[in-house]
Amino acid sequence: MPKIGTRKLYYLLSDKFSEMSVKIGRDALFDYLRSENMLVKPRKNYTKTTNSKHWLRKHPNLYLGLDVKEPEQVFVSDITYIKSQEKTHYLSLVTDAYSRKIMGYHLSDDMSAENVVKALRMAIKNKRTNKSSIHHSDRGLQYCSDVYQKELKLNNITPSMTDGYDCYQNALAERVNGILKNEFLLYKCKNKEELHKLIDESIEIYNNKRPHLNLKMKTPNFVHEKTDEESLHRSN
Repeated sequence: MPKIGTRKLYYLLSDKFSEMSVKIGRDALFDYLRSENMLVKPRKNYTKTTNSKHWLRKHPNLYLGLDVKEPEQVFVSDITYIKSQEKTHYLSLVTDAYSRKIMGYHLSDDMSAENVVKALRMAIKNKRTNKSSIHHSDRGLQYCSDVYQKELKLNNITPSMTDGYDCYQNALAERVNGILKNEFLLYKCKNKEELHKLIDESIEIYNNKRPHLNLKMKTPNFVHEKTDEESLHRSN
């Protein structure tokens, strides 16, 4: 994780510091990394991947203001572009809103609904419960398509979409995209096959090793599985 933030780095290294009798606080670690020119500099770039100017039905925003209390209550989805030396590819992600775990993903050469829905199918396959869920996305053509909506209905998942063009209403999904691109997918791969291997490895590390500030420094998979186990215990 070469681009992990300093707060998370301090959390991961704190036990090692103690073992080596190194006395350094979080702010001092910031100062040291800054003096060595090692702080992560954020990248700013944007390529539009959403086409919401279409006649297909848009669904109301059910996620706005919702109190998400458990895993698999809400899934958030988005599409981002990633370039290899060959061409531009598109990565579709489905993330659990409670645990921040990436539940499904698919890399393709276009943004067709037939390709985007494959990430949803992976997420459904990886669900640990049979509870009904909400699927939140932007108003893109792919998510409004018949093939995508049929998949949601078939699996008892209710569609939810952003209002108009407000990207902040799908901020969590875009945040996860940004983490992958800015912390993991740092090098331009030769081709799609090489990029796919890098994405597989990156998502495995993201889900199982990268601590989240919003999860009190726990990993997405830890929170997802622990909460599921607690819910099962209460129900029994």
